[in-house]
Amino acid sequence: MRLAAAFLKLVRLPNLLFIALSQVLFQFCVYYPLYRETLPRHDLSHFIFLVLASLFIAAAGYIINDYFDINIDEINKPDKMVVDKLIHRRWAIAWHFILSFTGLVFTVLALPVLGKWYLILANIACVALLWFYSTNFKKSLLIGNIVISLLTAWAILIIFFSKVSPVNAIELGNHAQPKFFRLAFLYAGFAFICSLIREAIKDIEDIKGDERYGSRSMPIAWGINASKVYIAVWMIVLIVILITLMIYILQFRWWGLVAYGVLVIIVPLVLMFRKLFKASTAADYHSLSTGIKLVMLVGILSMIFFHFYL
Repeated sequence: MRLAAAFLKLVRLPNLLFIALSQVLFQFCVYYPLYRETLPRHDLSHFIFLVLASLFIAAAGYIINDYFDINIDEINKPDKMVVDKLIHRRWAIAWHFILSFTGLVFTVLALPVLGKWYLILANIACVALLWFYSTNFKKSLLIGNIVISLLTAWAILIIFFSKVSPVNAIELGNHAQPKFFRLAFLYAGFAFICSLIREAIKDIEDIKGDERYGSRSMPIAWGINASKVYIAVWMIVLIVILITLMIYILQFRWWGLVAYGVLVIIVPLVLMFRKLFKASTAADYHSLSTGIKLVMLVGILSMIFFHFYL
């Protein structure tokens, strides 16, 4: 039982549930309302396989990250370590390969090989990126943060591209397609920016261990104050985009979505922006990181409104 709990901790079960929730909401609250009359055969089974593929690949990525981060984690979060304390390193690397391979098998099962071969290659690239993120990119300035943010956005985009071809992703002749395109990239962009902000905050939180083991993360290369300015700029960009979006939505009289967006997404972001420059301890940055994660969660939950509005 203790080993099972350790394994679930290693693969970040809450994060996996978040990925699954994002994809399920996008499928049933965005895609289904738009295409309810033209759903292709076996769409649900293909979707389930694609969700499983995403979860297995992400779980493998979390394992390999912890595998290569043992020394850093001994400094930054010794009480949260699993690899080498509860699960042997050899088992960790074995599970990484097993889960990665299983994820790719589910990808093949989810997608017609001849029709969507590029998405299979994309998920193979995700496995490779997660490996190189753990071995190289994580210690490089900005590259690791961008890679993780792109992979976060990909959880939404792979569902989108599994339904439509990149060639006709915004087919104007189909009234549903432009809406589907806009919502897919809206939520993927939201996840991308939130992840960029959170990864930068985590870099500041983990600066002590990263510095000792040769990482060139943003706060080490630029300093903490410059990193805060970088985070603040992305927060302002996100807030401005969201306010503009709320103003645009007003013309449709979607009052519930506007109230939700302002009260549980924009206001918390503004409050975190105010706290950013006062933050000085690891606990402060951990609180900000958790706050951004919650904002991403409530942002994704806003898809529920489209089940009723579309």
